[in-house]
Amino acid sequence: MIQTKRIDPWKTLRSLQMGRKEWSIVFIAGVFLGLHFLFWMESLLYTSVASSMVILTLQPLFVMIGSYFLFKERVTILSTLCMIAAVVGSMIIAWGDIGVSREALIGDGLSLLGTISMSVYMLAGQKVSHKIPANFYSVIVFFLGGSAMLVYSLVNHFSLTDYRPADWTYFVLLAVIPTIFGHFLFNLLLKSIGATTVSVGVIGESVCTSVNRVDT
Repeated sequence: MIQTKRIDPWKTLRSLQMGRKEWSIVFIAGVFLGLHFLFWMESLLYTSVASSMVILTLQPLFVMIGSYFLFKERVTILSTLCMIAAVVGSMIIAWGDIGVSREALIGDGLSLLGTISMSVYMLAGQKVSHKIPANFYSVIVFFLGGSAMLVYSLVNHFSLTDYRPADWTYFVLLAVIPTIFGHFLFNLLLKSIGATTVSVGVIGESVCTSVNRVDT
C-alpha cells in the first residue's frame, strides 16, 4: 500500500522566508486584484465589453514599464513589436464596437483603472514569486480580492443570494475557468517567465471576448 505524505499548509506557510515587506506586497496584490474586477465590471455599465477589453490590452505596456523600473528588465525589440502588433490587432477586432459618448468615456476611464490595477497585481506577484509557492499565493490573493468585492457589495447593499439558478451556474464557471485555469496559471508562470510575458498572454482574453461578443 502506497502511503502519501500529508502536507500541512500552516507549517508550510510558517516555513516561508517572507518578512513584513513581502506579506505587505501579497496584501497589495490581493486588494488590487479585487479592484481590477470592480473597476472592469463597473465599466460595463457605461461602455461595451469590446471597448472595455481594448483598454485592457494596454496592460502589457504598463507592466513592461513597471518591470523596467522595478526589476531592471530589458525588453527586446522583437518582444516590443509583438506586443504592439497584439494590441493593434485587438483594437482592429473591436473597432466597430467602440462608441464615443460621455458614458463611454466614463466606462473607458473605469476600464483604464482596472487595467492599471491588474498591472500592479502582476508586478506584485512577480516580486514575491520566488518567496511563496504559486498555490499558496493564489489562495491568499483570491481571498483578499474576493473580500474587497464582498465589502463593496455590502456597502452598496447588493444581494448576495437573490439570483436565478442559471446565474449560479455562470458564477461557478467564472470561479473555475478564469480563476483556477486562468489567474492561477498566470501566478504559476510569474516565477519562470515574468509579468511582462504573462501579461501579453492576457491579450488573448480581449481578442476572444471581442470576437464572441453578443449584441444586446
